[in-house]
Amino acid sequence: MQTHVVVIGAGPAGLTAAYLLGKENAQVTVLEADPVYVGGIARTATYKGYCFDIGGHRFFSKSSEVEALWTELLPNDMLDRPRSSRILYRKRFFAYPLKAFDALRKLGIIESTRCVLSYIKAKLFPIKNPISFSDWVTNNFGYRLFSIFFKTYTEKVWGMRCDQISADWAAQRIKGLSLFTAIKNALFTRQSNDKNKLIKTLIDTFRYPRKGPGMLWEACAQKITEQGNQVLLGCNVYRCEYQSTENKWLVQYRDNKDEIHTISASHVISSAPMRELALNYLRPFVSPPALEAANDLQYRDFLIVVLILKDRNQFSDNWIYIHDKDVDVARVQNFKSWSPDMVPQVDMCCYGLEYFCFNGDRLWAANDDDLIAKAKREIVHLGLAEASDIVDGTVVRQPRAYPVYDNSYQKHVDIIRKELEAKFPTLYLVGRNGMHKYNNQDHAMMTAMLTVKNILANQRIYDVWNVNQDAEYHESGTAGAQSGELGLREVPGRVI
Repeated sequence: MQTHVVVIGAGPAGLTAAYLLGKENAQVTVLEADPVYVGGIARTATYKGYCFDIGGHRFFSKSSEVEALWTELLPNDMLDRPRSSRILYRKRFFAYPLKAFDALRKLGIIESTRCVLSYIKAKLFPIKNPISFSDWVTNNFGYRLFSIFFKTYTEKVWGMRCDQISADWAAQRIKGLSLFTAIKNALFTRQSNDKNKLIKTLIDTFRYPRKGPGMLWEACAQKITEQGNQVLLGCNVYRCEYQSTENKWLVQYRDNKDEIHTISASHVISSAPMRELALNYLRPFVSPPALEAANDLQYRDFLIVVLILKDRNQFSDNWIYIHDKDVDVARVQNFKSWSPDMVPQVDMCCYGLEYFCFNGDRLWAANDDDLIAKAKREIVHLGLAEASDIVDGTVVRQPRAYPVYDNSYQKHVDIIRKELEAKFPTLYLVGRNGMHKYNNQDHAMMTAMLTVKNILANQRIYDVWNVNQDAEYHESGTAGAQSGELGLREVPGRVI
């Protein structure tokens, strides 16, 4: 195959595409801006021997191909871990996703009655044509449960009111769940009378790399190198010029020594943020409407304050959602729960307090010492640690962690996508930021798998934009249960 593909970004989507292309003997160069890590937000950061999962990554997919690829990349270091996450509300723990009887019992008879009546009202008088997150969740859980278990956390994460967030996000992240399905899952957990039909329940275990998610992507990068291809770190792409007469690309980047390089390529796969690609990289420039649409796309940044402390077995969850307006922390990870090997001392534990922010706001601009002091105060306020047990801390910042699903994002994405596909026939967008689509890790990998098939076929046979469009809740069902013509989930269809 006489093909040279430049892949922008060494996250799950970019590395998956590069590895699969390399297996087909294509020449591939991966350009990654980070000077140290591969994996993007799925990297493993380290500090004094402690390992941190930046975003929290459960390795679970309904796609047999994705599960098989994880096994192929890391055959001997994938642990089977218990799935556990809860909500902390008024100093009490509630199961998440919600277990109806657990939630109603802990809320008390008066509040529970209000929640049930609110749910009945939502079913009798649903919001027609729900457009916002608050509309969607209210229709499925009732306004009372929405205000208790969804509103505070969601507004911390996105920095906007729930009525400003598109319903797409709720439908994509919690589709198939409602108070009714929560009750059904509590009552029916086994096979139905029809042996061919299994009542869908939430997963209770998942796989996880022994040293965090970056361990798998480091192994993938190593295999790409062994294929004879390159994964270049500390390389900032600043120009992608498409020469239509020759149907080729000239990609320019600066390395970590500030030296400029140019690569000639037949195809470009980009997992860089769609906004940056359209505004800054592409030549010829996109049209003014596309530039305006790109400029209006928003991203949510976040930082994680890592606290190292004596292990008092306060909680064993992978993470806890914080529904408390008196603190800014939105979620607390327990890295020892992900994998004991991420904590080098058995009598110690390591928490990650996640703060969602915008680049330049007060949280993002705060110095590390102030952030660590703030995290100490908040973890003690929540009752999850004693101040005297905390011995150290560090801060990890993650810019452009999540594409924002506001009420106009889809219109902007459609404008950009239409123009890029018409003007740049050998440019392919993949991954979460590349497509401005809040995909899980396995969905990002699926977009890369389909893109590789399109490049090999030299035509856009499969529509990567349909990945994760109409899937049920992403952590229900059986791992690797779905396999179709592509061996991927049934969602992606052929472009006609």
